[in-house]
Amino acid sequence: LPWGAEIALRPFFGIMGVAPPPEWGQCSSIEPRAFGGNIDNKHFQVGTTLYLPVFAPGGLFSTGDGHGVQGDGEVNLTALETSLSGTFRFTVRKDMKLNNPRAETATHWITHGFDPDLDDAAKEALRDMIRLISAKTGLAAADAYMLCSLQADLHVTQTVDGNKGVHCMIEKKLVE
Repeated sequence: LPWGAEIALRPFFGIMGVAPPPEWGQCSSIEPRAFGGNIDNKHFQVGTTLYLPVFAPGGLFSTGDGHGVQGDGEVNLTALETSLSGTFRFTVRKDMKLNNPRAETATHWITHGFDPDLDDAAKEALRDMIRLISAKTGLAAADAYMLCSLQADLHVTQTVDGNKGVHCMIEKKLVE
């Protein structure tokens, strides 16, 4: 920056997704939805595992929208846009039932919610985190909800697309 401060690069792909359900017809890559798409989650860095519900044979994964760095919210319509290349490994997980993308970093579980209304996106991300915690720990939903109130963090992923994005994070050590 002109005054001497430096911003560290933290590259990630803003768009990662699979083909949407055929009954949805043509879908833009701009709005994130259950199939993924323009999620813009800055935590999707090297080593992160992304779990996506699959709606078409073979999944038909695609990626793009390389970002060199971005803050939560992507508030100015763009991040530091850049060209990226990546190597991906795909594993079919028939043991998982997903409504929306989930992610796993070395330290956290991440759930997502997408909706034109930011409050509804937050509710969706939180509800999926409650499901994840209940599945991993055996806690009743009410107890998982309380744990979220104590230890989970809601972040605005992006506000620039028609569907706003919110992600909920909890430390893995609390639920494994």
